[in-house]
Amino acid sequence: MTDESRGIGGTVGPPWSVDVLADLHAGVLDDTETTRLWPLVNADPEARAILDALDATQADLATLADAPAPPMPAEFAARLDAALAAEAAAAFPKPRTAPEQAGPGDAQVVDLAAARRRRNKRLGWAAGVLTAAAAAVIAVTIAIPGTSQQTGTPNVAAPPPSGPSVGSDGSGAQALIGKAVGVRDFGPLQTEDKLDACIAAAGLDPKVRPEGIRPVNVGGKAGVMIILTTGKLAQFRLVAFGADCGPGNPAVLFDKVVGEK
Repeated sequence: MTDESRGIGGTVGPPWSVDVLADLHAGVLDDTETTRLWPLVNADPEARAILDALDATQADLATLADAPAPPMPAEFAARLDAALAAEAAAAFPKPRTAPEQAGPGDAQVVDLAAARRRRNKRLGWAAGVLTAAAAAVIAVTIAIPGTSQQTGTPNVAAPPPSGPSVGSDGSGAQALIGKAVGVRDFGPLQTEDKLDACIAAAGLDPKVRPEGIRPVNVGGKAGVMIILTTGKLAQFRLVAFGADCGPGNPAVLFDKVVGEK
């Protein structure tokens, strides 16, 4: 992404370079630069409009993963139906009628034992098909996550990750500070009480209120990130908890300090 009409001459500030805003939004700037730029960007309505457009684009791209698969083209569906019909006809040939089996004046003697053997063979083949089909249904049921053959409590699937993506070590999380300060979105934890239990399990003081709370996608795992002050200017402590955290299980996904050292 390039824009030579804004930020000419290396000036970092209004008018903003779209390249600078895109790098800030993507979290590729270093911690010091990120912490310095976010307050300036948030104070500029034009810069915020560009960042909002980037957020909307990111959200639109994320929905593509959940879009339904398109239907099979009619041409291929017809060819598949024809192939299945041919296989069925070969496996179960239609019996000929009496006039087809014998011409005028012809007498056919049917071996009753042979007829029974043919019938039993076909019945056995059909039973094998039904058994295989039942086995396939059971295999599919076992393979689908979240299904259970037990009558007890069904398996609870892990919540899908939401929010912006950061690295498993928290890389890129510093870029979220500007838009997360003042936010209280508990994401998969849902309530403040559940978050307090995670904070206590991690050895932190639940009485210290985070400056911001928001859901994050930590390397493909659903998490909730909190922003804590450190007592130093422009320095923050970022801690992310997994969706399964709770009493005795802090499930800390990352814990890092960013900003001025």
